[in-house]
Amino acid sequence: MDDPTAVAPAAIRAQPEVHEELRRATPAEPRRPTRRVLRLVLHAIAGAGFLALAYLARRGSLGSGIAQTPAVHRVLMGAALTLAFLALYEAAAALVLPRIRSAPARFNVRRVMKLVVVVVLVLSLASLFFVGWYGAAVSVGLLSLILGLALQTPITSFFAWIYILIRHPFRVGDRIRIGEATGDVIDVSYLDTTLWEFGGEFLSTDHPSGRLVKFPNSLVLNSTVYNYSWPLFPYIWNEVTMQIAYESDLEFVASTMRRVVEEERGEAMTERIHVYRGLLAQTPVDELEVDDRPTVLFRTSANTWIEATVRYLVAPRRAGRVKTALTRRILTELNESPDKVLFPKANLR
Repeated sequence: MDDPTAVAPAAIRAQPEVHEELRRATPAEPRRPTRRVLRLVLHAIAGAGFLALAYLARRGSLGSGIAQTPAVHRVLMGAALTLAFLALYEAAAALVLPRIRSAPARFNVRRVMKLVVVVVLVLSLASLFFVGWYGAAVSVGLLSLILGLALQTPITSFFAWIYILIRHPFRVGDRIRIGEATGDVIDVSYLDTTLWEFGGEFLSTDHPSGRLVKFPNSLVLNSTVYNYSWPLFPYIWNEVTMQIAYESDLEFVASTMRRVVEEERGEAMTERIHVYRGLLAQTPVDELEVDDRPTVLFRTSANTWIEATVRYLVAPRRAGRVKTALTRRILTELNESPDKVLFPKANLR
């Protein structure tokens, strides 16, 4: 039965908040050069217009009265200065961002450029309205002292953002676990980080849960970060375990499980592992421990069976699907040889 409160897909796509969240969750691509040039030209023209108005106001050409007051002149100069910095940002972005091929690096550079423009703009406007850099420095110093006492946690998160940029515990697009949160990083802002959660309290697999997890950047400074997307080795080991009886043919079980995994994973995985082993050889990591073939292990259970486990490499985001496919096929293959593979009886499990 259909849910009467459900919203049609077309209506969902039309909701403004959906567009806003999609914009925030999607790594921004470099704007087209024509769009940046257009924004640059518009900012430059508008800034020149405000600068001309400020000049006319200073000379008294705009008439008498309020137009000749110093406050109006400063407001017009402030608007011209703001537009000049916006034009400068667009010019720098048009020159720098297209040359950065890495999407996470481009994301971080864009954030840093915006921060630099905002800080310099605030200082410039403060010097304009407080008449001189000395007054601006005193005002900013007093403001920083007050905010530092009142906003210790956000300030710590801001410095943690700088730490994230420098040390790279994770980047946009990485799959991580920090504290009790697990997910794919979709945004690293100045104060917090947003994850697209997978797993979670309502799921037993690594499937996306549909929820967003936000945590302050300061959590990085006092928590362990597990990153599953290390560029030099973007895989994890996973296992499929079968419970078989003591009377089973262990050699047949091992060969069958190994063959199934090799057929499912393919030779492409082995070739990629060889490449990454060559990269790891240049690091302190022992590349010889990186197996490029599935391994089968046996261990005795505390009950009445043996656990046969096959270990293999898989990309983190495909771990759940691959494990399900391998479990089904291995179980089918083993069931086809009941004389060699015996499973525990139902009443003994």
